Amino acid sequence: MKRTFVIGDIHGDMFHLTQLMTKLPPLGARDTLVFLGDYLDRGPASAGVIEYVMSLPRKTAARVVALRGNHEDAWLRVLDQGWPEFVIPRTNGCLETLRSYKRQPAPQPDDAPEPQEFAEMLKGSFFPPHVVEWMRSLPYYYEDEFAIYVHAGIPKKDNEFRHPSLVEPKTALLWTRDSDFFRNYRGKTVVFGHTKTALLPAELSQYTPEDPEDMWAGPAVLGLDTGCGKGGFLTAVEFPRKRVYESRKRRRNAPPRTIREL
Repeated sequence: MKRTFVIGDIHGDMFHLTQLMTKLPPLGARDTLVFLGDYLDRGPASAGVIEYVMSLPRKTAARVVALRGNHEDAWLRVLDQGWPEFVIPRTNGCLETLRSYKRQPAPQPDDAPEPQEFAEMLKGSFFPPHVVEWMRSLPYYYEDEFAIYVHAGIPKKDNEFRHPSLVEPKTALLWTRDSDFFRNYRGKTVVFGHTKTALLPAELSQYTPEDPEDMWAGPAVLGLDTGCGKGGFLTAVEFPRKRVYESRKRRRNAPPRTIREL
């Protein structure tokens, strides 16, 4: 049986990534791993996370699809034309990424960058060339027989949610955050990250609506950003069974949970 395992935003959190990967079943040549983007920033191990994801195609028989997130897109903009408005806010986690690549201790939340660090962040000059090349290669979406996978969602145009192949500019798939999409999209299942699940309409979720920090399953969309790298945990969903895996600890011998039918 073909299976797809889709994994939410990681944000530089190597601990939760490795915890989650150990909970997935053995993968074979008919399986696909889809990562929804945002591998870096905020967490302490952006360099390690990116190297791990980049190395996976050599280590697993499964197909590996790593999508572009808005944070990868933002750093490419920094590299190509500069974007101080992204680099400056500490909440974006850029200093954490720089120190990860320079193999220095992670900063505290209220730490400010040193002048030299700030200069390097403004140019993105600390990224190794092979990492920049990899970020440029990341696709904006992926689709298989089970679902459509995008980082942020599908924007509406002319009162219609169009297939990602028809969305222009493609960067809209990485940055959109629209309640209309969460509430009113209908059609083939869309799996997305980007918006933390606690911010999504809990009353519409068909998966543990009593826990707003958990994965979110709306009428035709699944939200997988459960706060990894931001104090939360990492979530994956297996298709076609809609089985849910989490990096956080659960009671001993508890089986993976399954989303109710969408």
